[in-house]
Amino acid sequence: METILVTGGAGFIGSNFISFLLEKNQQINVVNLDLLTYAGDLNNLKVVEKNPNYTFIQGDICDRELVQTLFEKYNFSDVIHFAAESHVDNSIKKPDSFVKTNVFGTFTLLDVAKNYWMSSPNQYKKGFENFRFHHISTDEVYGTLGEKGLFSEDTAYAPNSPYSASKASSDFLVRSYFHTYGMNVVTTNCSNNYGPKQHDEKLIPTIIRKAILGENIPIYGDGKNIRDWLYVTDHCKGIELVFKKGKPGETYNIGGKNERDNLYIANKICEILDEIYPKENTYKMQISFVKDRAGHDFRYAIDATKIEQELGWKADENFETGILKTITWYLEKYK
Repeated sequence: METILVTGGAGFIGSNFISFLLEKNQQINVVNLDLLTYAGDLNNLKVVEKNPNYTFIQGDICDRELVQTLFEKYNFSDVIHFAAESHVDNSIKKPDSFVKTNVFGTFTLLDVAKNYWMSSPNQYKKGFENFRFHHISTDEVYGTLGEKGLFSEDTAYAPNSPYSASKASSDFLVRSYFHTYGMNVVTTNCSNNYGPKQHDEKLIPTIIRKAILGENIPIYGDGKNIRDWLYVTDHCKGIELVFKKGKPGETYNIGGKNERDNLYIANKICEILDEIYPKENTYKMQISFVKDRAGHDFRYAIDATKIEQELGWKADENFETGILKTITWYLEKYK
């Protein structure tokens, strides 16, 4: 039975993916390596914590000795690498932790995996020929868009925040291990995810939480910044497809084709709450505008044609169906 190392599996996307993967694939083992920083929560993994095919290890992806020990103990056949510092505001305040985790941590994982699986450049050890490193990245590496256009896999990188710059750096490291060493790598760059288990600091959980607590709902600037929203389960399906069927060395963009600006999102959440969790006044009265984020990218939008045509992926949720599921989940958490 093969054993996969998943890094950052106590976070939002990682925890959803582990649950999804183990439910669909009962003949694999998953080892989840997570440092359990503020963004990691073992409560996200209650559904799998007693699964005999699941193991949790608290540790740092930058700890080379630990990573090497785990490879030797579990003989990992693959790595699916989620672990990252990911909040743009935090990267503006403290960029050093983003460089450490996202760049040096990715390098450590890549290099240990390469040395364990390969005997020399372009030469895998016997029995290790199909072992794969799957790197999870973001559309923010491409920079910002105007009112038109989409990010494709061929879009030039132009990161604008310390967060996106650190993710771009990690993407380039992964690319280099394919071209230099012939390592079996794939990268997925996704649009903004939403859904159950997301950290409270992110936009959609913040809107829901502030609304039901009766507090001001903070919206940056004029609220016109646009993101392409992807329901987390749709993302998990795309990751699994690329992991299993993606071509070595290739990048695949995963996007929901659900462009919405931040003010629309706040208003839509308030409208749904007015219906399913009403109070005396509309929740929209709590929307307030705050000073814009430094270097705030105007618009992101993904062209997912490649993964759709080559691997047969499609998003099952549009924003309106996904946000209702999301609000319902957070109401159980917050109320």
